[in-house]
Amino acid sequence: MSKRALITGITGQDGSYLAEHLLSQGYQVWGLNRGQANPRKSRVSRLVSELSFVDGDLMDQASLVSAVDKVQPDEVYNLGAISFVPMSWQQAELVSEVNGMGVLRVLEAIRMVSGLNGSRNDSGAQIRFYQASSSEMFGKAAETPQSETTRFHPRSPYGVAKAYGHFMTRNYRESFGMYAVSGMLFNHESPRRGAEFVTRKISLAVARIKLGHQEKLHLGNLDAVRDWGYAGDYVRAMHLMLQQDEPSDYVVGTGAMHSVRDAVRFAFDHVGLDWRDHVVIDPALVRPAEVEILCADSARTRAELGWEPTVDFPELMRMMVDSDLKQATREHEYGDLLLAASW
Repeated sequence: MSKRALITGITGQDGSYLAEHLLSQGYQVWGLNRGQANPRKSRVSRLVSELSFVDGDLMDQASLVSAVDKVQPDEVYNLGAISFVPMSWQQAELVSEVNGMGVLRVLEAIRMVSGLNGSRNDSGAQIRFYQASSSEMFGKAAETPQSETTRFHPRSPYGVAKAYGHFMTRNYRESFGMYAVSGMLFNHESPRRGAEFVTRKISLAVARIKLGHQEKLHLGNLDAVRDWGYAGDYVRAMHLMLQQDEPSDYVVGTGAMHSVRDAVRFAFDHVGLDWRDHVVIDPALVRPAEVEILCADSARTRAELGWEPTVDFPELMRMMVDSDLKQATREHEYGDLLLAASW
């Protein structure tokens, strides 16, 4: 029989790529759905028509127990989160509830359905759990690059909540013998990235500026440095983590650092424009507490999982710009059709 996987956050960037990857591996894939109309659900359903959905909410323990019991998954991937870091200063309590306590509720649901009532239950087959941890946990990094042993110093409510979920995952592994792992993923992007994230904000603006639909791109700190990779590569690492004999936590990243300024330059160069003619620095977009440098030391991931990234950052930015050029062109042509039809 094929394996069964349950994915929270399936309508997001990572969820859609992971669903595609697992389906290609012969899995039956279920997505957790909050029940009410989700504007992204139809998009994901068209993207991967073989998906099934089950109702559940990261803020509702009983619904998660019901979902896990119904699906009886071999693997659970907890990708559900409020993932836009700047929002976490405005809605710190909500972000902590979803990104922190939500992890605990999923772990509890797995423990209850699996019957792990005593400590260190090492009985046979069990549900394997993946937690989407984040490089934002390193925050004001104690060392560069960051590895599995680098201490955490989160600089946002988002990073603090992710650290809670990370340690809770480890606690359930050590307390109950649960196969539970965390992937400390560094920034990963794609054409499916939300428009609020800086890389997609850049690629969308470049496409619109090239087509004459926009004049300026407003950005904050151009000197912030990140380790950016392709989301389609990173979901392979998630899956590989749950295929190992023993559960462990892994750092996933490319090991290459680029600044926001680099991202802007790659994107504008791709369409033959000088970024300095179009970018405006807006102090209102600078974070209250900035994370200056994040870079992954993923040597252990590469050695133990056999994982390697396939898309470098300049190629990724070009990919995103090309996708947004096509989208912006279609939208403009559709708008022209609507205008013509109105006469």
